[in-house]
Amino acid sequence: MNRAKIYIPTKNSMQSGLGKIDKWIIEFETKNTGINPLMGWESSSDTLSELRLEFSTKELAIKYAKKNKIDFEIIEPKKRKTIKKSYADNFLK
Repeated sequence: MNRAKIYIPTKNSMQSGLGKIDKWIIEFETKNTGINPLMGWESSSDTLSELRLEFSTKELAIKYAKKNKIDFEIIEPKKRKTIKKSYADNFLK
């Protein structure tokens, strides 16, 4: 059986905005990893490890996984804490 994880990817450390973080990804777990003797890179004969499917909602990703009989694990995103600050607070103390 194929095993996959469903998650929202984290934003790049060079991003400060919240754009383009609304896609859900299905990514399959890698099997049979090994070291390539020629180059020394990690490689796998499992082609599913190269596949990343994007969905607009979590429900669509779950529906796809159930339809194709894929065992999956859902990784929920952590909610971001925002603290409202005022520029005037810098001068009031």
